[in-house]
Amino acid sequence: MLYNINMDMILDVHTHSVASGHHTKDTATDLAKRAAELGLKYLGIADHAPKMIGTTSVNYFRNLHFCPKNRFGVNLLYGAELNILNDRGEVDLPSDVLAGLDFTIASLHKDVFSPSTEEVNTKALINAMKNKYVNVIGHPDDPTFAVNCHSLTDAAKEYGVMLELNSVSTDLNGYRKTNLKWLIEMLVLCKQKGVHIILGSDSHGREKIADFGNSIKVLQAIDFPRELVVNYDDAKFFDILKR
Repeated sequence: MLYNINMDMILDVHTHSVASGHHTKDTATDLAKRAAELGLKYLGIADHAPKMIGTTSVNYFRNLHFCPKNRFGVNLLYGAELNILNDRGEVDLPSDVLAGLDFTIASLHKDVFSPSTEEVNTKALINAMKNKYVNVIGHPDDPTFAVNCHSLTDAAKEYGVMLELNSVSTDLNGYRKTNLKWLIEMLVLCKQKGVHIILGSDSHGREKIADFGNSIKVLQAIDFPRELVVNYDDAKFFDILKR
């Protein structure tokens, strides 16, 4: 299966602006300009939801619908990286705000959710998937949180949620510890079950937007089906959002 990184990649929806804090001063305009230079069709900005330390407020997300939908020829999507708060899968934005966003990513972060047992961590992720406004599970391979990938992939298939292949997870020099053995196991199960994945750069600022080189190598190594990678198919991406 051939993956052309430079010519075929359509979207990256896991990026962060200055609103997320975390050591970047880049605005949405800065991110859009870089996305245009890379030839992306869609750029998603998913700033951290309010429970994350150093991020922005609920009102920021309430007002995103006023922001421009196209800059420098790039279609802009405004979402949020939600924090999963507990094993019930509750997140830190209310439903009326979630309804106004273009997409959402739900993630476990140790600053908000204390790492627990595999059973509890997995339960939290699966219950978050049951929320009709949750579209993507972010960095599910984070070794801080033990997760049962069989149960996770079954739930992703059942609820029509995309699982993320996060660029930081495949970067041996990244700020997050890598868990490649678990990640490959998850991807193999996605391949077997027909679960869609999405590549996310998790770029804080412009520098790492669509930096998917290491992720592509992992997909090539296991002959992962290109048709299950939504970054190459905007129609499939939006169809999943409509679930």
